[in-house]
Amino acid sequence: MESPYNDQAEQSHVFQTQRPVFRHVHSKTQNEIFSPLSILDEKGQPHNFGWSRHPGFFYDPFLVAAPRYKITESDRYIVQSPTHLIVLEIRDAGWLGCMCISVISLRDKKRSSHTFKTFIPMGSFDLPTSSTSGSVRWRKKKAHLDFVCMDGGVRIIQVDIPYFGRHRSLRGTIVLMEPPSHHSLNTNQPWRNEKTAFRYSHCSPWYSAEGVIQFGGTEIIFTRGNGWGILDWNRGARPKADIRYWASACGMIEGRQISFCVGYSRADFSKGTENGFFVDGKLHKLDQVTFHIPLNDWLSPWRFTSNDNRLEMSFTPHQERIERRRLFFHNTTLRQVCGFFSGRAILDDGEIIEFQNLTGFAERSKMRL
Repeated sequence: MESPYNDQAEQSHVFQTQRPVFRHVHSKTQNEIFSPLSILDEKGQPHNFGWSRHPGFFYDPFLVAAPRYKITESDRYIVQSPTHLIVLEIRDAGWLGCMCISVISLRDKKRSSHTFKTFIPMGSFDLPTSSTSGSVRWRKKKAHLDFVCMDGGVRIIQVDIPYFGRHRSLRGTIVLMEPPSHHSLNTNQPWRNEKTAFRYSHCSPWYSAEGVIQFGGTEIIFTRGNGWGILDWNRGARPKADIRYWASACGMIEGRQISFCVGYSRADFSKGTENGFFVDGKLHKLDQVTFHIPLNDWLSPWRFTSNDNRLEMSFTPHQERIERRRLFFHNTTLRQVCGFFSGRAILDDGEIIEFQNLTGFAERSKMRL
């Protein structure tokens, strides 16, 4: 079995958040950042590590000290209706770029994925340096995918792919709207033994979604109160190897919007973890979260627990997909499981929130240069 800490097999079925680093770390030691800061110093080296409730970090890929082929930039949206979950991503990983879309049926165990690859994009996708402004437009022959960021926090996803597989097309528009007085979870993390490596991430798991996607003969409808969107936005310079675990979900429980994002990798999280629970868009920050993954069957039930005892939940997988991307020495494998989360969380004021069957996903991404 693979471990997130090294390439040797562990004897435990528990994948834990940076166990050697965090054994005595508690949430009060995390560095919350309150004012805008640059994530790079005057020499292009990453600094100002920590987390923030607002996307106030400043990033410019032209200032990064690492070589351009090591810079990874990605915009990914996960949108869900009562019947489907759709993953849309545009990624520039230096040597290899891609546009990936997966359509997953929640009523039966069917899914369809398509990946368009671009060799050596090296910044040609022109992904924005801010997670709150700018647009992304991907084109290849007659296919296109647009992520448009409008004033007032509204985001528009437009997709038109005439040939998505099995003689089906995929086309439509989804409008994402943010809740009032919201927070997001923004982190800037280094690697201990690689001075130029860092990950600047932004997660907003609370969008309401409206629109229609036509997938072949199926009409996927997103309506307010039944359609949700998650933004997973990442910029950084890659280390030589990494294993990242991440999970997120969103939905309504007793008239309140509930969402979360939890995860870890080989990065140094001592200044701030990627773990947060949201109620009506407000962030309740968590410390470490442990993924308890079945040893031999990822489609068996999982458990998630936190070291501060503020989050405990189960995950019932529905189906799994595996995606591999390879070019030269660049090798990435994504193993993603979608399903339903149930459990409870303790908010900052001590209130206990219980939730059942939130739709979401959990994944492991392995990367090696």
